[in-house]
Amino acid sequence: MPLHPDIAQILAGLPAPPPGPLDPVAMRAAEEAQVLPLEERLPLHSVEDTTARTPAREVPVRIYTPVEADTYGLLIYFHGGAFFLGSLETHDHVARSLAKETGLKVVSVGYRLAPEHAFPAGLKDCYAAVRWAAENGGTLAWDGTTLAVAGDSSGGTFVAAVAGMAHDDGFDRITHQVMFYPSLDLDFDVDRYASLRENAVGYGLETAGLKPFNAFYLGSGADPADPLVSPIKRADLTGLPPALIVTAEYDPMRDEGELYGRRLKGAGVDATVSRYPGAGHGFVQHFSWIPEYHRVFEETAAFLKGES
Repeated sequence: MPLHPDIAQILAGLPAPPPGPLDPVAMRAAEEAQVLPLEERLPLHSVEDTTARTPAREVPVRIYTPVEADTYGLLIYFHGGAFFLGSLETHDHVARSLAKETGLKVVSVGYRLAPEHAFPAGLKDCYAAVRWAAENGGTLAWDGTTLAVAGDSSGGTFVAAVAGMAHDDGFDRITHQVMFYPSLDLDFDVDRYASLRENAVGYGLETAGLKPFNAFYLGSGADPADPLVSPIKRADLTGLPPALIVTAEYDPMRDEGELYGRRLKGAGVDATVSRYPGAGHGFVQHFSWIPEYHRVFEETAAFLKGES
């Protein structure tokens, strides 16, 4: 199907980006300016900012409790933003919707960003937050069952990398991994995947923008050949948690996500790949108010409950 008309209309009205190199400070400020005021956000039983005190450092987290209950399953969420954008605030609405639709307590991680913090600072924060959640289950009222990790775009990169790190460390508490249009191969050779050419221009995120957007991360020491940076390069995918990989029809990174899903299946991992027609990269963050795309939260809930 063509690009969803509501998305196409909004993209057509966006101003051209300013000339010159990307300015992380200005871009972050512009994103924060779009955040809804508190009174307009989806209400939940409670939303609390706190700190995950890990052996490495104190990591800011925001905990979303959907309803009052004695115990909960947990979902640890990593926001997207090409490793240099995004925050607890810019993705607050995503975390709220995940909590509401899944019924899980969501822990959103305020990990360190490039270029101020070199690789693997952000990844280490995400992994540390997952370990912290498991080790502090009593404080979080964890029921000891579901411990899922989820993320969008570069947050999906961290999901795949954290799942691999946990497996290699013998930490087997992660039960599910959910990746929304993940960036899994940071080698941006346009001939590697057909979607890099098919969806190169006109759908929001453009192929030519991948290198400059990810330059802050790669310039901080992240090597695209490293499986922790490009999880699709991990040689052995056996033993990883069941996965839901959501892709978008008009995303330049569509094909790498779908290839990763096929590779997981080939390694014996229970993996579901779900392509959303008419959508482009970032639709969970920017366009989940459209009913057919809000369904992604319901699909995630069904996956986590074993119903998909």
